[in-house]
Amino acid sequence: MSKQKENSTEQEQEELLIKATEATIALNPLVGVSSEELKKILKQTAKQAIRQPSTLAKNSKKLAGKVVDILKGTDKFEEPKGDRRFDDPAWEESAVYHRLKQAYIAWDESMGELVDDLSLDTTDDRRAKFFKEVVTSSLAPTNFLLSNPKAMRKVVETRGMSLLKGLRNYVYDVKNNNAMPSQVDVSQFKVGENLATSEGAVVFRNEVLELIQYKPPTVKVYKRPLLIIPPQINKFYIYDLTAEKSFIQFCLSQGFQVFIISWKNPSPEHRHWDMSTYVDSARDAVNAIIDITRSDDINLVGACAGGITASILSYCLNKDAKIVNSLSLSVCMLSMHSNDMDLNAFTSPATLKAARASSQEKGVLEGAELAKVFSWMRPNDLVWNYHVNNYLMGEAPPAFDLLFWNSDSTNLPAQLHSDFLDLYEENLLYKGEMEVLGEKIDLAELDCDKYVTAGLTDHITPWKACYKTTQFVGGDIRFVLSSSGHIQSLVTPVPDKNSNQASNKKAKYFYADNLPPLAEDWLEEAEQHPGSWWEDWSIWLANRSGAKKAARKTLGSPRHKPMENAPGSYVFNR
Repeated sequence: MSKQKENSTEQEQEELLIKATEATIALNPLVGVSSEELKKILKQTAKQAIRQPSTLAKNSKKLAGKVVDILKGTDKFEEPKGDRRFDDPAWEESAVYHRLKQAYIAWDESMGELVDDLSLDTTDDRRAKFFKEVVTSSLAPTNFLLSNPKAMRKVVETRGMSLLKGLRNYVYDVKNNNAMPSQVDVSQFKVGENLATSEGAVVFRNEVLELIQYKPPTVKVYKRPLLIIPPQINKFYIYDLTAEKSFIQFCLSQGFQVFIISWKNPSPEHRHWDMSTYVDSARDAVNAIIDITRSDDINLVGACAGGITASILSYCLNKDAKIVNSLSLSVCMLSMHSNDMDLNAFTSPATLKAARASSQEKGVLEGAELAKVFSWMRPNDLVWNYHVNNYLMGEAPPAFDLLFWNSDSTNLPAQLHSDFLDLYEENLLYKGEMEVLGEKIDLAELDCDKYVTAGLTDHITPWKACYKTTQFVGGDIRFVLSSSGHIQSLVTPVPDKNSNQASNKKAKYFYADNLPPLAEDWLEEAEQHPGSWWEDWSIWLANRSGAKKAARKTLGSPRHKPMENAPGSYVFNR
């Protein structure tokens, strides 16, 4: 294989992996998409089509004309840009495969045109397009052995071994992966060995969380400590992947005293844990940090649901005394109403009620179920791509740290899930009406400085929804927009100047001083900056971290002695 072709293949694989990470479950307070909801979508779309026979007839006639032209060889249909399902040479070289590909693309195009022509309202239109995507992607000829030339060639070359390996992969996924194609080779990663390897210790533990303190690599550190609060639906080590991608390692290199919370993975017996439970437990962790560092206050970082928790915690801590000096929020919606969210099309009072009832019955909202829902929101990239690779080709899924982390999901206790649904349904934080620990949370009164980041292509927490934080939350706010999606906006590493690590040439972010009411107006004013926003944030935080002092050689304190080495025990809860 030529070097140019090899680089091209690696780039294509990287782009697919990025697409996969952008469908991470992270946290939206999600409802899910039930089979009953899908049946309802089908019935509504079919009913609309029957009510508009002329539209249906016109579309059918147009499709028939396309097929005739394909058979004659007088028309040609190209797959959408970036669609690599038909990249095998046989799709062009073989007349049979070529016409099959053309017919499929024409049919897919016609189904899209039919949905567009049905004059559905906005919600039904988004639902119908989702269903159309699920159906047409599922019936692509590349998904079947006999109509996939690449897979057939692999069968011949391996004398059938590819089919045997594919069958083994299928059996494994039925037993271990919720009957979904595995997106990552989990055998290549082990937490504490090649992920989450930053040196530190658990210095505090309660029933809900472990608090990890990291060992400073610098001679001096800033006096004011930094606490990171991760989402409750994922493990904390999104902040501590490989050394090159570790946000924790970056913070340590900048001289910050770093602590992070590792949430316990709840089981049905913890169904009663609510937002008050999590905030109260985090408050105990903050008290431990203050004791260990002898600082009067801290800086806080939170992302996604961790950002919601951090914001509420900040309000509670600052109610009587200023304990939180600054708050940094990433890809976090504090105002829950956004027209840009894909799953809004499936949200109704009935689905919210069903989602709440389901988690109450089980005691938890299972992270694996959320992952399944998100995969079907991007079926070509997150389902059928791996179906072909794992089952038809008999290959192992890729070994990619972000995908491993994404598959290592946790549960939400039923009551916390219900609290998130209340936020989503009633937009309580925006209204200042959410009650936690007996206090009404009014974020307009939270006047500490804030650094808010969002992702330009984020479909989970759309950037315009994240921008709304600047309009109703108190304090001086710096808003920065990363050019990436949800997870890529979080994991935007800064290359080590002393290593051979290549810089991310695609990384950039936008910033503007003014914060007008409309996000679109902000973007018009914003200037583009190359590189990672981590560096901009580091300068901002350094100015809010006090003077420097000599770094202590030991972790913990007499009252909070190290219990065990990082990454602790809770990260291994299943």
